[in-house]
Amino acid sequence: MNDALAAESLARHRATLTEPWKPIEIARVNDSVVRMALMHGEFPWHRHAEDEMFMAYEGEFDLETKNGTVHLKPGEFFVVPAGLEHRPVAKTPAVTLLFEMAKTKQYGEAP
Repeated sequence: MNDALAAESLARHRATLTEPWKPIEIARVNDSVVRMALMHGEFPWHRHAEDEMFMAYEGEFDLETKNGTVHLKPGEFFVVPAGLEHRPVAKTPAVTLLFEMAKTKQYGEAP
């Protein structure tokens, strides 16, 4: 581990994303993580036992939930409450920052 103090670059992490739906961990904060993911197309419906926050970093995408759809533009975010079935849908490539517990599984909890 590098002991030198240095700011992190979201753009540098973004440059490493090449494949949709393959999130990378960019930071750990206590029991939570910040992940970045390239999105394109439809992700499967799923739910988590904990809250999950999506923040649009680049491009636009929808968060479809069983309660309705939220459209996110860069700089906007939405917290999906624990237990709410949802899926992100990106008609064109988009990048999200995910704020979630380190234990959160990408495809959610087993039914």
